[in-house]
Amino acid sequence: MDHYDSQQTNDYMQPEEDWDRDLLLDPAWEKQQRKTFTAWCNSHLRKAGTQIENIEEDFRDGLKLMLLLEVISGERLAKPERGKMRVHKISNVNKALDFIASKGVKLVSIGAEEIVDGNVKMTLGMIWTIILRFAIQDISVEETSAKEGLLLWCQRKTAPYKNVNIQNFHISWKDGLGFCALIHRHRPELIDYGKLRKDDPLTNLNTAFDVAEKYLDIPKMLDAEDIVGTARPDEKAIMTYVSSFYHAFSGAQKAETAANRICKVLAVNQENEQLMEDYEKLASDLLEWIRRTIPWLENRVPENTMHAMQQKLEDFRDYRRLHKPPKVQEKCQLEINFNTLQTKLRLSNRPAFMPSEGRMVSDINNAWGCLEQAEKGYEEWLLNEIRRLERLDHLAEKFRQKASIHEAWTDGKEVMLRQKDYETATLSEIKALLKKHEAFESDLAAHQDRVEQIAAIAQELNELDYYDSPSVNARCQKICDQWDNLGALTQKRREALERTEKLLETIDQLYLEYAKRAAPFNNWMEGAMEDLQDTFIVHTIEEIQGLTTAHEQFKATLPDADKERLAILGIHNEVSKIVQTYHVNMAGTNPYTTITPQEINGKWDHVRQLVPRRDQALTEEHTRQQHNERLRKQFGAQANVIGPWIQTKMEEIGRISIEMHGTLEDQLSHLRQYEKSIVNYKPKIDQLEGDHQLIQEALIFDNKHTNYTMEHIRVGWEQLLTTIARTINEVENQILTRDAKGISQEQMNEFRASFNHFDRKKTGMMDTDDFRACLISMGYNMGEAEFARIMSIVDPNRLGVVTFQAFIDFMSRETADTDTADQVMASFKILAGDKNYITVDELRRELPPDQAEYCIARMAPYVGPDAVPGALDYMSFSTALYGESDL
Repeated sequence: MDHYDSQQTNDYMQPEEDWDRDLLLDPAWEKQQRKTFTAWCNSHLRKAGTQIENIEEDFRDGLKLMLLLEVISGERLAKPERGKMRVHKISNVNKALDFIASKGVKLVSIGAEEIVDGNVKMTLGMIWTIILRFAIQDISVEETSAKEGLLLWCQRKTAPYKNVNIQNFHISWKDGLGFCALIHRHRPELIDYGKLRKDDPLTNLNTAFDVAEKYLDIPKMLDAEDIVGTARPDEKAIMTYVSSFYHAFSGAQKAETAANRICKVLAVNQENEQLMEDYEKLASDLLEWIRRTIPWLENRVPENTMHAMQQKLEDFRDYRRLHKPPKVQEKCQLEINFNTLQTKLRLSNRPAFMPSEGRMVSDINNAWGCLEQAEKGYEEWLLNEIRRLERLDHLAEKFRQKASIHEAWTDGKEVMLRQKDYETATLSEIKALLKKHEAFESDLAAHQDRVEQIAAIAQELNELDYYDSPSVNARCQKICDQWDNLGALTQKRREALERTEKLLETIDQLYLEYAKRAAPFNNWMEGAMEDLQDTFIVHTIEEIQGLTTAHEQFKATLPDADKERLAILGIHNEVSKIVQTYHVNMAGTNPYTTITPQEINGKWDHVRQLVPRRDQALTEEHTRQQHNERLRKQFGAQANVIGPWIQTKMEEIGRISIEMHGTLEDQLSHLRQYEKSIVNYKPKIDQLEGDHQLIQEALIFDNKHTNYTMEHIRVGWEQLLTTIARTINEVENQILTRDAKGISQEQMNEFRASFNHFDRKKTGMMDTDDFRACLISMGYNMGEAEFARIMSIVDPNRLGVVTFQAFIDFMSRETADTDTADQVMASFKILAGDKNYITVDELRRELPPDQAEYCIARMAPYVGPDAVPGALDYMSFSTALYGESDL
């Protein structure tokens, strides 16, 4: 914008009216402004090929000031004065100030004299005015311009960034994050914003300044230390530096185009001359580089290692990537410059440019063609050589890998094959060693292919001229020699193992045969020793004769047993002979048995010693059994007589007790005669006891000559005595019962006949069912309760049987019941008189004292609840005393 409303311009420039009045500028701000304004001026002056060092000195003659205005405005100023006098300098400065004023800028209190005199405050004020007009005033953002527009642009660009809040052009920029945010917003690849920290302003500021200078062509106008060390950084310095970012990002292309147009007009001739010089220099440098590079590309000396060749390839790639591209660019630029120069010269009506001899574009193209031809050949050679070395390295690595695997496998194999562990091994261990050896032979055969592969690879490496072929050949030869040695050792070990196996199998067969024959022979001897030492116990002559016969048969087998013993010892001697002949190192004893020849001989000798001892023991026992047999026969003869006699007497007594011949007195007399004859038989019993004592002393426990034992005889004798005594007692009791009850002989015979009839088992006793049947046959009609009552009378001990004595007692009682009842009734009436009861006092008066008390005691439980106190009625009296003969 070249035409502004003067009021707006004046309003914006109003704060600058204080430059003349307020000359006490803050030293910190002055330092910041000097550095910032100097850098800003140099950023434009370098376009014209110059710069300033001291802002108040270098603008004093007005020349660089005018040049600065021409560069930033793109316009031509009036021709400057070249004189060195003060007047000339003032004239030049005035021309510059007039040009500034012509752009609508009101300069207050700034005169040419102050600038020429080097007034710092005025010079800085003038530069700030220029910056405002040419760098800030043209900024427009959303209908705001100049300072407000620049501030709004900063706020819009930094809005998305954390910890950034741009509100002004002083303290809002102290932490450096605002500058970094502006750079990151437009060029995010230049700054890693995420790593920045608000508490590290120096790092943030220096990062922004360095990146801006290096990549954005914005000179470093501020010092980070000055900004951080100042409570309120200089606003003008900050605005100036920030405006550079705005123009770098927003108007760089436009400014560059305008500047190039001006510079093109101003320096066309100089540029043409420079182009000529540049062409000559570039052409000379490029041809010299080509001349040096082609011999390097034509060097085809191969390397021995892949690493060296890869280094060559890497060098070639560096050449292609780093060295050649600039030269390609130079060649291209050289052609462009040449064509551009010719065009410019033609447009300027200048004669065409003719390079020095040999530096024509065609010469360069020819040299470049040779370079690319050499480059192509070198690349093909490199690739082929690398393929060859890669193949060699692959083969060499394969050779080393296979050789290492083979050597690792063979490690310790020779030592293993030379072992003589079979010399002390058992047959089972030898067989295990053979199995292991067979597995090793299979493994050895499987490794044959690897050895052949190793040899083939070594041969191929020799054919491909591998640089380390001697070491490969030496290693291959070592492997082959070791392989041949392993084969020989393997065969030798197999033969040794098979030979040892055959010997041990022979010994094992002999051991097995020895064990098979020694075990039963040893068992036979142990059994023989056990039998010969066994303490036999016999009870008969037949048993001792059987033992004697068996012993004689055993002695008959001894010659054959001795032959078997000698045969077994012969097997063991054969084993010893093999061990001594073939020097077999036996690892242990016979695995099939623990029986040694010494044990066999020792037990055999013991058997031979036990045989005569057994003969003597059998002879002694035979004599003893003959004596025992005589005792058995003597006892048997007597027992066979006494036993049947006792049985006969028992039967005769039984018949007498149940037969009805004669009176009871006749039966009693007959029984007493039997008792006398039985007692007279006692001496024979005592004699038999003496024979039995001799048998017991001889420890004779059985007797085939009789079925009677002394215990049987004793029991039978005791039963006989008991039976005759009991029978006599029963007959005596029957006589007493008959006489007491007045039973006739005919009644007794009838009772006996009934009893004998129902005594079906003929034991002299009836069981319960027989007794019930007997009562029924005699006319009794009774229920279970009545029968139970009768059984309680005849069988008070509940034995389940009824004897003849109990039977006749019951029958005699039943016969007398009717008479007893009549007697009781008559006695009651005599004692009671006219009363229906008898008092206790009457009983005591009429009866003897002992019978009276007995009667009172019997009647007490039967006194009814309604009876007279101390008296008994007839029913109580009769019930209590029914059947009592004493009354």
